[in-house]
Amino acid sequence: MPETFSKKLEKAFNTSGQLCVGIDPHEELLDESGLPQSPEGLRSFSLTLLDELTGTVSIIKPQVSFFERFGSAGFKVLEDLCSEASARGLLVIADAKRGDIGTTMTAYAQAWLGKSAPFLVDALTVSPYLGVGSLAPAVSIASERGKGLFVLCATSNPEGSVLQNSVNEGISVARQVADEVASLNQVSAQSKTRFGTAGLVIGATVDLNDFGLSSLNANDAINSSAILAPGFGYQGARLSDARRIFGRNADNVIYTISRSALRDGLYSVQSAVAADQRELSKALSE
Repeated sequence: MPETFSKKLEKAFNTSGQLCVGIDPHEELLDESGLPQSPEGLRSFSLTLLDELTGTVSIIKPQVSFFERFGSAGFKVLEDLCSEASARGLLVIADAKRGDIGTTMTAYAQAWLGKSAPFLVDALTVSPYLGVGSLAPAVSIASERGKGLFVLCATSNPEGSVLQNSVNEGISVARQVADEVASLNQVSAQSKTRFGTAGLVIGATVDLNDFGLSSLNANDAINSSAILAPGFGYQGARLSDARRIFGRNADNVIYTISRSALRDGLYSVQSAVAADQRELSKALSE
């Protein structure tokens, strides 16, 4: 049995802290970096960013769509990026937001988490909005392979709040997702670890009260679920507010930045991210 995602995540936290950098090579960033809108530009951007991040953070999150837009050539860049990052000891979370039912969900899980998966990643983001139970094949494969899942729970986009804030029998949809994920972790757990197989995606800019998640704390039922929190930096949330946003559960959060890491340019990411690391470390120590 390979080292589990939980153990890898704990090691990443202890080695370089809880900051994660998204690798999001969208059109504007390629242009700003003076790179062509081509697979070659994509490769140059992604591997340069990886070089800048190596030794500064232990977790990266490639956004799959920005590679997929170049077709098979883009996927080849993504394969190479994930493989190289893994070889350097980084934890790789593929932000693909996959979700389906039955054999289709199984196929998605095999593509990203299976033994012969072309993409060498440690975890995958998935969507529960065909029902959390529809993710069971992915949970099973992830558990067997020592991989992780991050289930969309409370997202920061305004369109999502209409659904996720909806209340059924006094419980919000987001809260139901969180509780069901906690149940999945209890069912799939094979050993006592800090985190279960499945974590949650909770946007850093959302109001937890609005989503029925105000009780989020270290004694809550979802405390076995690691939290992937996008939205820091360019989207408005501040790393200095980490403890205020997530309270006692702040030590279980992966704090994600992406575009703000490039605020001083592609070739100055290392110094920018090091400053963010210090900001986050100070916030979590308070």
